[in-house]
Amino acid sequence: MPEHAEPSHLTSRGADEGVARASRRPVEAVLFDFHGTLAQVEEPHEWVLAAARACGVTLERVRATALADRLLTAGRAGGPLPARVPPALAELWADRDLYPHAHRGAYTGLAGTVDAGIDGFADALYERVLVPEGWVPYPDTAATLAALRRGGVKVAVVSNIGFDIRPLFAAWGLDGLIDAYALSYEVGRCKPDPGIFLRACGMLGVDPERALMVGDTAADAGAVRAGCAVLVLPEAEPGRANGLGSVLDLTLGG
Repeated sequence: MPEHAEPSHLTSRGADEGVARASRRPVEAVLFDFHGTLAQVEEPHEWVLAAARACGVTLERVRATALADRLLTAGRAGGPLPARVPPALAELWADRDLYPHAHRGAYTGLAGTVDAGIDGFADALYERVLVPEGWVPYPDTAATLAALRRGGVKVAVVSNIGFDIRPLFAAWGLDGLIDAYALSYEVGRCKPDPGIFLRACGMLGVDPERALMVGDTAADAGAVRAGCAVLVLPEAEPGRANGLGSVLDLTLGG
């Protein structure tokens, strides 16, 4: 995702501990992961079709689907992780969530390993991740953020990412519901490093022990080492509910 999208999960014991913590302490702030938690990248074939149109090419859906399969294997911003990172891209890949040039270079480089026969295609594919049309907020995102705001609970977005996602939230009309953004390329630390979670709590002026981190990977569960409670949700396809509303049960009592 812009984020490290390792397909790993918190153990059941860790999940139980996170919920137990949240239930016995007042939650003053919720830290949300971005990709896979608040929003998902658009469907792969729609991604390919839109990028091709930006290059002045109209693809048949069958060809777009075939290209999408190859590009997903190569590695897409927003996941899945590449099957293999070419040695020439290894340095950019390692730094992708710390520097914007590395993020763009890594993902355009990976896309460039797939010969689509379309001039400028790799850059057009990357541009889709920078615009709101390239993302789909989950169905419960707006309602959950709004309920937290009404309940007086502070909210931060904590993301491993190499570009600014604030314009996306503004385009979706959700920017007024976010109090702070702790983005890896700005903070200089990536999840699961506890430093990024501590920075988010500092931005909100909240003790980590009164914060709940909500995400979808083991990297998000690294917030436990910062003293936060943790809730790990299942990642869902674009437009499908991912259980985000359960956050309200842990913070506002439903």
